[in-house]
Amino acid sequence: MAAHVLDEANRCLNCKNPQCQKGCPIGTPIPEVIRLMLDGHLDEAGWKLFENNPLTTVCSLICNHEKQCEGHCVLARKGAPVHFSTIENYISGTYSSKMVKGPAPSNGMRTAIIGSGPAGLTIAVLLARKGYQVTIFESKDKIGGVLRYGIPEFRLPKSILDDFEYRHLLLKGIKVRPNTTIGGAITIDDLLRDGYRSIFIGTGVWRPNALHIKGETLGHVHYGINYLNNPDSFHLGEKVIVIGAGNAAMDVARTALRKGVRELQCFSRESTVAASRHEFDYAVLEGVEFIYLKIPLEITDEGVIFADARENEDGTVEQIPGTERLYHADSVIISISQGPRNQLVNTTKGLEANPRGLLLADEKGRTSRPEIFASGDVVNGARTVVEAVAHSKTVAESMDLYMRGISS
Repeated sequence: MAAHVLDEANRCLNCKNPQCQKGCPIGTPIPEVIRLMLDGHLDEAGWKLFENNPLTTVCSLICNHEKQCEGHCVLARKGAPVHFSTIENYISGTYSSKMVKGPAPSNGMRTAIIGSGPAGLTIAVLLARKGYQVTIFESKDKIGGVLRYGIPEFRLPKSILDDFEYRHLLLKGIKVRPNTTIGGAITIDDLLRDGYRSIFIGTGVWRPNALHIKGETLGHVHYGINYLNNPDSFHLGEKVIVIGAGNAAMDVARTALRKGVRELQCFSRESTVAASRHEFDYAVLEGVEFIYLKIPLEITDEGVIFADARENEDGTVEQIPGTERLYHADSVIISISQGPRNQLVNTTKGLEANPRGLLLADEKGRTSRPEIFASGDVVNGARTVVEAVAHSKTVAESMDLYMRGISS
């Protein structure tokens, strides 16, 4: 592993105008990190990675590198790019165990983080570094949000999140209240009553989008986000249809095959898949069959009735009459993205959301209530982890200025 990492690092041209860094949504100083490692300063390289991105170990595994850092590498124009994902994973994984520094001196101010997904974890760490007393409120039993409950173990081992909780939260004095839903027994106004100077909402998008077709409530029909939450609680049978072709659908399909499904077909409305090439290639390798230009019309006890579709010049898709056909399956999983739950909005006076239920917030994360901030999927809809981290760095700065009484 180390030899391979060094081989990759030595391929770096150390460009004066690094396109790889421009391709990274969070601006990771890639050439500098590589140079530090090659010069024997591994700990300093690790420190730089974590200072820039508290979720660097996570991002090294699940980022869409082919469209970001590696996709912008100049070497990729004529051959293989420098695989920085491998280098980043090695450096961050090696350095992580050395992170034993305790809490920063307290500045006497409390802040609450609702949701421990990528956005919430990032803001919790950044504000704790500034001396804020941070408490995370998580509705599930463990931290991580979509990282733990929406990404399969084979892509992101849960041990990485467990280590994050210890190294970045507990050691830094960040308190975690699991199994605590804000908007139920505890409201946002209760938090403000108890002295939290500001509140961040990063509750993600956990309500699956529905097809709204006949048969969707039958007992063998499931939603992708629910399946990924706990695959072992589902009994799918041997033949499964997945409706949807994004990255989440790839996670569903590959997980189901690992859990004993023998035949899996993934249906797309378009002539291509929305998933990254990397995820698509692995799905094909592992035995997923892709069927394109199909519109689901009805789900029956025997499977799904699809109609053929054609793509128009304007990019729309229309059904071809008379092409209806039943595709047999023991179970059907619908994976066409998610939306937010609205419990917080319903229980918080003055907190505004758009018609889709997404919280309204400006580019600095400021909502319709000055003491409440938000970012991540609950504002922007389902996005990548690194995009959530990048925006959350801006929001953390905005929260800091607000709590210190500085207008921004």
